[in-house]
Amino acid sequence: MNAPDRYERFVVPEGVSKVSYERDTKIINAASFTIEREDHTIGNILRIRQLHRDENVLFAGYKLPHPLQYKILLRIHTTSQSSPMQAYNQAINDLDKELDHLKNEFEVELARHTGKQSRDY
Repeated sequence: MNAPDRYERFVVPEGVSKVSYERDTKIINAASFTIEREDHTIGNILRIRQLHRDENVLFAGYKLPHPLQYKILLRIHTTSQSSPMQAYNQAINDLDKELDHLKNEFEVELARHTGKQSRDY
């Protein structure tokens, strides 16, 4: 079978960075980030949910170069008040906080639901 091993979709090879940064030489305050072993899930969340909320971000987009290459290319262009690196770091930090909040809310509701079920019996 010609398909790559399943673990190659999420295990970052030794010697490869999870995220790499490349500044755009033609456009001021623009850069590309290559995020290894990720797909549309993180690309959409970062672009729509986080970067488009930032008023200093003029453009945010991503693409998958090829279905068998497990990486996304994220491109960010910002105003002069910010940099692509700052916007990316802020988006990651905000996403981390939102996911922590979601996890905590889920655990509270699960505990409440589990406690309610045990009282019913």
